[in-house]
Amino acid sequence: MADAQENVRMAELYPILRGSALAPGGAEEVGNKAWNLMRMARAGLPVPPAFVLPTAWCGRADAAAKLPPALAQGVKLLEGATGRTFGGSRRPLLVSVRSGAAVSMPGMMETVLDVGLNADTVEALIRGTGNPRLAWDSYRRLVQGYAEVGAGFQTAPFDALVAAAVATAHAESERELDHRDLRTLTHAMLASYTDLAGEDFPADPSVQLLAATEAVLRSWNAEKAVDYRRLNRIDDAAGTAVTVQTMVFGNAGGASGAGVGFTRNPATGAREFYFDFQFDGQGEDVVGGRRNLTDHDRLRRTLPAIWTRLNETCRTLETLFGDAQDFEFTVQSGELFLLQTRRAKRTDWAALAIAADMVAEGVLTPKAALTQIAGIDLGSVVRTSFAPPVPPTLAIALVASLGVASGAIALDTAAVVRLAAAGVPTILVRRDTVTSDIVGMAQAVGILTGSGGRTSHAAVVARQLGKVCLVACPRLEIDLERRQCRIGDTLLDEGDMLALDGNTGAVHAGKLAVVQERPDAALAIIAGWRSADA
Repeated sequence: MADAQENVRMAELYPILRGSALAPGGAEEVGNKAWNLMRMARAGLPVPPAFVLPTAWCGRADAAAKLPPALAQGVKLLEGATGRTFGGSRRPLLVSVRSGAAVSMPGMMETVLDVGLNADTVEALIRGTGNPRLAWDSYRRLVQGYAEVGAGFQTAPFDALVAAAVATAHAESERELDHRDLRTLTHAMLASYTDLAGEDFPADPSVQLLAATEAVLRSWNAEKAVDYRRLNRIDDAAGTAVTVQTMVFGNAGGASGAGVGFTRNPATGAREFYFDFQFDGQGEDVVGGRRNLTDHDRLRRTLPAIWTRLNETCRTLETLFGDAQDFEFTVQSGELFLLQTRRAKRTDWAALAIAADMVAEGVLTPKAALTQIAGIDLGSVVRTSFAPPVPPTLAIALVASLGVASGAIALDTAAVVRLAAAGVPTILVRRDTVTSDIVGMAQAVGILTGSGGRTSHAAVVARQLGKVCLVACPRLEIDLERRQCRIGDTLLDEGDMLALDGNTGAVHAGKLAVVQERPDAALAIIAGWRSADA
């Protein structure tokens, strides 16, 4: 038995392919992301081929020497599964490099996409797909993502290049840039990388892959990841696995896109597909919180077969995992791929509704449902709303987490911490709240952002923390220098009171009175389970 356990602990990597064996050590060994991918692949779901370096790599003293041969072994597995060649001049294999701890930590660690592109493979990708825009868009994403994650550079110089390219093309955003614009932008980013690094961007795909893998392993100890583990009592010694997965392209044109979906509404618990989707985009466009996502209805209309498949996938995932799921997906040229799934973060109100409904549907037994909600204080579960009358509405934003909250405006995490130390409840107001704001999000009573979607990492974390969260607030402008924000026609100073209504999406000035509602129907059902089990 001891020898078997040692063999498991020292496993170099595991394949994630249809028909491959599951890792003997489960999620503790390969991380939650890879473990769930393995289970989906074995169930016949459309998972791109991948391999995983187990969590033990995170603390290995010999990682520097052992990583290159292990990665080379994994790449051979992917080449055999896909018929593509990493760095090849005919059918190039491109990969993503993703983190994945045993306990899901959404957005707290790093990912690098499109690894394997260089001057030769970008031309090969063009020849193979007939889509030069896809190739150059992916290449510029790699350069910027690698610069930030692999080399540790600030994103500002690259963001400025994107903004300049958009302005030169008289476009609304980089989504409107054609392949010539994107080629010019990529070369500008490569030159910027050289200026910042003092050396050229690595052209060797193997060098890119090694650096990306090392960066993902390092991100386990990033400040935001440490803060998240402290808030959620996760063991610092657990480590992250690294999943290397064949790229699929949501940025391949009109019948392509990237999305994040919840099998049930994570705010209310309703049995409905709750999702964000970006046509002609990659996953970071959805979860990063920097974009307003408006393609929900268009997905239903434009790709009805995919829409039907996604709804079927919701039921399949719930049956397979026995719980509501949060899953990432890509549609490439009308074909659906699943990139990960995990237990959906949800409000306590939603947790009770989901448990009651899943028992009624036969997905869970009452005993299993009681286990799922065991950590919830049933006496404290309430849904709040503002007591009438309410003042005029400043704006209507998208609801990412239910409830209501009033607090003083804080324009960054430092302001939240300062005001909270003085006993002042705060609303964190940001243009595009990111997961590095985890400390401010945890101490604020509500969060308001000018961009982002309901499934961005920040929104997911806000729901888990039980915070009211509104995103994509129209006409929200922030002036950090003056410590002011403008919502519509109203100018507000940091410290002024703001009220967020997570039931309607309304934003109000001032502090408003609150009324509470209890989930009486769900509580009665749960009481019945306990009586029957007694």
